[in-house]
Amino acid sequence: MRCPKCQYENAAGQKFCGECGARLTASCAACGSANPPGQKFCGECGASLADQLAAPKFASPDAYTPKRLANKILTSRIALGGERKRITVLFADIKGSLELIEGSDPEQADQLLESTLGKMMDAVHRYDGTVNKVMGDGIMALFGAPLALEDHAVRACYAALAMQDATRRAAEETRAKYGVEPQIRVGLNSGEVVVRAIGNDLSMDYDAIGPTSHLAGRMEQLAVPGTIRLTQITLRLAEGFIRVDPLGPIPVKGLDAPIEIYELTGAMSTRTRFQASIARGLTRFVGRDIEMEALGRAAARAEQGHGQVFALVGEAGVGKSRLYHEYTHSHRVEGKLVLESRSVSYGKTTAYFPVVDLLRVYFDIEDRDDGRRMREKVTGKVLTLDEGLRSGLPALLSLLDAPHDDQGWDSLQASERRRRTLDAVRAMILRESEVQPLVVIFEDLHWIDSESQAFLDGLVESLPAAPILLLVNYRPEYAHE
Repeated sequence: MRCPKCQYENAAGQKFCGECGARLTASCAACGSANPPGQKFCGECGASLADQLAAPKFASPDAYTPKRLANKILTSRIALGGERKRITVLFADIKGSLELIEGSDPEQADQLLESTLGKMMDAVHRYDGTVNKVMGDGIMALFGAPLALEDHAVRACYAALAMQDATRRAAEETRAKYGVEPQIRVGLNSGEVVVRAIGNDLSMDYDAIGPTSHLAGRMEQLAVPGTIRLTQITLRLAEGFIRVDPLGPIPVKGLDAPIEIYELTGAMSTRTRFQASIARGLTRFVGRDIEMEALGRAAARAEQGHGQVFALVGEAGVGKSRLYHEYTHSHRVEGKLVLESRSVSYGKTTAYFPVVDLLRVYFDIEDRDDGRRMREKVTGKVLTLDEGLRSGLPALLSLLDAPHDDQGWDSLQASERRRRTLDAVRAMILRESEVQPLVVIFEDLHWIDSESQAFLDGLVESLPAAPILLLVNYRPEYAHE
């Protein structure tokens, strides 16, 4: 049996290559059955395997997993053995890939498949998912294993939306370069698995409990090109964060009765469980009088021009966000400008994530605003505030991915761009505080990225002489200076 990774010829019946240790059987995406390499269709259920399309660079997980994720997996793999984990499984493939590349130059066909697969995998890695298998023209990804993620279903849904968006945005380029427009279809399902072992190449051996993987594969096969389908259990775990259209009960091969299926159409503006709770309606707020009084004293000092930092620390669910919500939605903030931002669990690798969140609130930028409209809002507000802040416009516009006309900005060294960016945001906030007192909120610092942390450190240094109340919260594992 020839190894698909190193081409070593192994004896019949072996499960792993004697030369490189790679697995010699391919699991069917639809039913999970093992098949020998080179087989085009599953011997158990007849589903297409398409393994011969797989590019060599995607031969094993260690070849395409980002180093930051690989290190986490290898560090914790011993502790994961035999562990039961609740996860969300994502299957995605390029619909009609064989038809797309038919008659094409083999090199161009490989480039097209590699490019599209790369976009799909980038979306998975962006939300800390792991691509467990590359199956020629598609991928299987896991969220919640081997890395534990409390919001695995939400991340999987965001990753599915991101890969569809990336494929659509690349349509013009692929049409001009290859004469085709690839479309992908995605399926999602959540359930439990038992992690058996993780290899040196990051390949994971696991047992799915119930129809976890099977249903995710069936959702993908039921999806039409350009869409995402998910099961009711995934919807329940991600409810409040995503928008769906119900498709009703649909028969699924291998199941006795039809199941409820949904089409994922978009993401809600909510980013945290607390925001989702607000949308559903909060219970009556009681207690916390001591904390509210302390908050009031800090606010009074800030109003007098002695800026304050007020920090709440506690485990998830103890009410940190609720306290700030009650404060900022009361008479206590009359005459003050409230600017809110928060870090998110998947934003640690995205530079300035909460800072951009804060800027979008300050400039009243909406999702439907294009680059031109964003530039108008930013430029108009900054120059109205203070003409002396003009030099910081390129940095502010770049943070928001809005166009600017400073030819020299992109040619600056990264360190210089960073310095100017931090200075521009800090100067704008300090100048605004001279017009009206500010309440600036940074939530969930345990997820903050390094660039946003640098901004926060600089802002704190400037607080003693500014009428700014800085509210932060975090879990005990966050280490601050």
